[in-house]
Amino acid sequence: MVGGGPNASTSPLMSLCAGGIAGGVEAACTYPFEFAKTRVQLYGHDKGPGATRNPFAIVFRVARDEGFRAMYKGCSTMIVGSVGKDAVRFLAFDSIRAAFEDPSTGTLGPSGSILSGMVAGIVASTTVVTPSERVKTALIDDAKTTRRFRGAAHCIATLVREQGFVRGLWKGYIPTSMKQVGATGFRLGSYSSIKDWERKRGIDVDSAAVSFANGAVAGTFTTLATQPFDTVKTMAQQAKQVRTADVFRQILAQDGVRGLWRGTVMRLGRTVLSGGILFTANEQALKMLKMLTGQ
Repeated sequence: MVGGGPNASTSPLMSLCAGGIAGGVEAACTYPFEFAKTRVQLYGHDKGPGATRNPFAIVFRVARDEGFRAMYKGCSTMIVGSVGKDAVRFLAFDSIRAAFEDPSTGTLGPSGSILSGMVAGIVASTTVVTPSERVKTALIDDAKTTRRFRGAAHCIATLVREQGFVRGLWKGYIPTSMKQVGATGFRLGSYSSIKDWERKRGIDVDSAAVSFANGAVAGTFTTLATQPFDTVKTMAQQAKQVRTADVFRQILAQDGVRGLWRGTVMRLGRTVLSGGILFTANEQALKMLKMLTGQ
């Protein structure tokens, strides 16, 4: 259980299952925000008639021109990826934290919590996040451009055939990993630290309302700190093959340093909401699993 506690022993299998459930719920609830954010990052530099960087305008335009279902293009891939990503992240974080926390109080300092989250981020990026993000981004890009992918499976097969297994699916690994190190470190680390601080002051950290509020705060910190990595990662994972270094130079040439924060508004809206949903779902899933297993 994120945040630990003197009586909060959680088995690795339970961390894995609860994290997967939480990731799937969060992805399904917040995907339109992710879709709009990705479109802004991919095409926010366009200067043609009707071009806009307003993510809300993009949502309305896509719903009007392409249909509401278009905003869920690539959603199944993200849900599958989120289930795996958050299962691995929570498992790795809980395991690392448990090894270093104070056994008498079940707490760990802010630096230790953030470091545990960073290591969990590397594990998640390597095993799940990079390939799932690559396919999701390629599908969103393709839906606006060539429309040659018939679905996630066809997209994967095409990318592997044209670019090779590793290059095709792990494109953007470095910026994705850097984003995951920062995002997981800040999100899980700050959430865990907030819970430790509240627990010492007698606050009921297991209530759904407190979990949601803590997750929303952690999501805000995470977005502001890691947005540049997310922008570069998205541009590097579009359907056509591009180099990460070229993407970075392109963003700076088009918009300057502020271009690295392209899509922040929509991502902030998503991560504040998703942070609340993710941690609330994880806490409630743990309670349900413990009840079902009699723990």
